[in-house]
Formats: sequence, structure tokens, C-alpha cells
Amino acid sequence: MKKKVKVNSIMISKRHRLFNIGLILIPWLSLIFIGKRNIKRYSFAGVVIVVFEIINHKIGQKRNWWMFYDKRKSFLTNELPFSIGPYMPLSMWLLKVSYGNFKKFVLLNVMADGLFAFVFMNLLKKIKILRLNKLNQFQFFLYIHYKAYILYGVQYFIENKRRYRNW
Repeated sequence: MKKKVKVNSIMISKRHRLFNIGLILIPWLSLIFIGKRNIKRYSFAGVVIVVFEIINHKIGQKRNWWMFYDKRKSFLTNELPFSIGPYMPLSMWLLKVSYGNFKKFVLLNVMADGLFAFVFMNLLKKIKILRLNKLNQFQFFLYIHYKAYILYGVQYFIENKRRYRNW
């Protein structure tokens, strides 16, 4: 029998709630190791990607591109933790490790997005959190991967604006 936990009048399973907490906390705690200077440097591009991702998640939710196993369709407990959890910290880490080397940036993003689309999504299906519905894994990979180019473009714009201002 599944235990249900009431969160802001929305019923989600205990497993799903713990998953959401981990999904948000672990990536954000990793930023302790990125450095204050890098947080400052890459945070704007990260925020842009989070806002863009929230818009994408609302579209995906409306079009039923995925299904959460908890019956309640709640953006707050389903899609939002994915938006505010891994997207910004991972974006900042990827920029820190590879900004300035576009080929390395693309390769790292292909690896991260591929891991998420082809491995992590299977794990989420097995533990009954989330499964793809109207997208196959390759389509989902494209859905998450194209945002990498927007991220790099935003950071490129910011860096060039800084250089121009300092010139």
C-alpha cells in the first residue's frame, strides 16, 4: 500500500516527495564547490535557462509529453522540481568546465542530456516517478538538448557585453 503525504493540499507519494527533495538539494549543494566568482559569472545564464525550462515544462505538461505516476497533475510537485533542481546548477557547472571551448561544451551536453534521456528516464520509470508518454527517448533527448545552445548563446552575449564595457 502506497503512503500518501499531503503537501499544500496536493497528494504525492512519499517516494516522489523524497525524490523531489533530493532532485533539488543535491545539485544546489554541489555549487559549494564551484566558487563564488563562477556562481556570479554564470548565474544569469542559469536563471535564463530555468525560466525557459519552466515555459517548456508547461508546454510539455499541457501536451502530455510525459506522465507522472502520481495521479494528481500538479506542476508544483511534478515538473517544477526538475526545473529548479538540476537545470541551473548543472548549466553553471557545464559552463565552468567548458565555456570558451564550444566543442567541449557540446560534447559534455550531449553526454549529460543523453544520460538523462536514455538512462535516468528509464530509472524514473522503474521507480514509478515519471515515464515518457507522447515522446520517445530520442525526441526527449532533442527536447532537453537544444537548450544547451541557448545557454551558450546567453553566456556568450554576457561575456561579450562585459568585454565591450571594459574596453
